[in-house]
Amino acid sequence: MKKKGIILIAAAVVLALLAITCTASVPTGYTGIVTTFGRVEDTTLEAGLHMKNPFQRIITMDNREQKTPFVTEAFSSDIQQVDITGSINYAINKSTAMNLFKEVGTDYFNKLVSPRMLEITKGVFSKYTAENLVAYRQSLSDQIRDNLQEEMTPYGINVISVSIENIDFTDAFTDAVEAKQVAAQKKLQAEIEQSQMTMETQQAAERQRINAEAQAAVAKINADADAYATQVRSEAEAEANKKIAESLTADLISFNEVKAWDGKLPTFVAGGNGSTMPILNLGNAAEAAAAPAP
Repeated sequence: MKKKGIILIAAAVVLALLAITCTASVPTGYTGIVTTFGRVEDTTLEAGLHMKNPFQRIITMDNREQKTPFVTEAFSSDIQQVDITGSINYAINKSTAMNLFKEVGTDYFNKLVSPRMLEITKGVFSKYTAENLVAYRQSLSDQIRDNLQEEMTPYGINVISVSIENIDFTDAFTDAVEAKQVAAQKKLQAEIEQSQMTMETQQAAERQRINAEAQAAVAKINADADAYATQVRSEAEAEANKKIAESLTADLISFNEVKAWDGKLPTFVAGGNGSTMPILNLGNAAEAAAAPAP
């Protein structure tokens, strides 16, 4: 009985050891890398419970999307120092995870991804002036991501995104930029004020021109009206004179002369050589002769 008990216990221990050494569990979100005496097999294990031979070892690698922050510094094309804060989102390819483990290991981010990302970041930043870095932040992120993805593809690493979260310059450069912006704002304000003054001057000149043209038009209208009135009067007078001239006859002229005579004889008469001669007032002499003697 004792021997049977020992055998049962031994068998249970052997089964337990076999269960431990011949099975492996891969957590959710991880990929299992199988090694046999240190040699990496060409297959990977999905999440779950798996059977293996006692001489194999299962190494797990996280295949979920991961986010890692980074801090670095770079120089712009105009040699301005820039402090950069950002983050990278990445994930490994489950089907080729064994190759990544074989070539780099489980610490692939620190050994491979991070150094290349920082180097690429410095190279991209060096293409822009310091003033343009902030304006092109999204373009910087995209360029870093694309360049890094090109280098990580052979390793089965997917670079999902790179985010440049903050770009910080030296105090001296920041002060210079602020001073430049203030100067630009003052210049713009002066240009606006000058433009306003020019516009007002032009508007005043235009108003004066319009008023002058209006006054000239009124004067022309008045002059044309006066000329027309004069012409009408002249034409009316000429027509009247014409009708008068046409109505004159010798008898009418003689009648008007007799009608206009005041009964007095002329005192002078014109001579043949253009001189004048007095005419004796015979009427007065006759009247004197006819008067009775005193």
